Amino acid sequence: MVNTYHETVVTVAFHPKILRFDSIDSTNLEALRQAKVGAREGVCIVAREQTAGRGRLDRKWHSPKDAGIYFSIILRPQLAMSLWPLLTFMAALAVLDALLKSCGLRADIKWPNDIYVDEKKLCGILSETVESPIGPAAIVGIGINLANQAVPDDLKTCATSLEELIGTVADRDGLLSKLVTAISERYAMLQAEGGADHTIREWCANSSYAIDRPVAVSLETETFAGITRGVESDGALRVETPSGRVRIVRAGDVTALRSSELINQ
Repeated sequence: MVNTYHETVVTVAFHPKILRFDSIDSTNLEALRQAKVGAREGVCIVAREQTAGRGRLDRKWHSPKDAGIYFSIILRPQLAMSLWPLLTFMAALAVLDALLKSCGLRADIKWPNDIYVDEKKLCGILSETVESPIGPAAIVGIGINLANQAVPDDLKTCATSLEELIGTVADRDGLLSKLVTAISERYAMLQAEGGADHTIREWCANSSYAIDRPVAVSLETETFAGITRGVESDGALRVETPSGRVRIVRAGDVTALRSSELINQ
């Protein structure tokens, strides 16, 4: 079957251009392909379904047709590369803005890239970088579960959908429009003077995982427990272990613990 898309230009700060696909392997993969051949900042890939949707660590992202928002955007930040990890923070804040404005829903941010409501995952964010003829680009992918069928049966204890949370299927295009606007605003803020510090403060204020949260941290070669103590200037998580040592986590999975579980670690 020949894949088709049409273009929509949304009038916000950096005038993104949305390319809409009926079906695609992955919106992030398509954004990477387009960035590699010089696509400009602001090109957005949106699909009704993904046949090979993915999250961090190449985990599969279940993407049935019309059951979620499957979205990726090409960005070319005027920021030091050391600050590019904050694009994930920026995107998370934009998702919170869009959910609040479109559905009246308040959500939580779990480090580094998940949006949670009632301790269940509603949205995931995947940020990647790529070189291109006109310089490096960042791809920020966002997947939001809209309908209940977006959540496989084996994940219903740890994931949720907007339909489950608000009792109806959300207006997909309305939420997408608010998301694109929020990204534009948050992205401009990140690149303004003092924007990195402001973004970190906003992220910490909107994440229950930022400070004083007992967590287990799974790294490639080990797992340890501790209490979160804020984040570094590049978004890395500070975790204080029971011995009093503060460890800096730049890549890993974080799981919330009860205080009693931390004592037993």
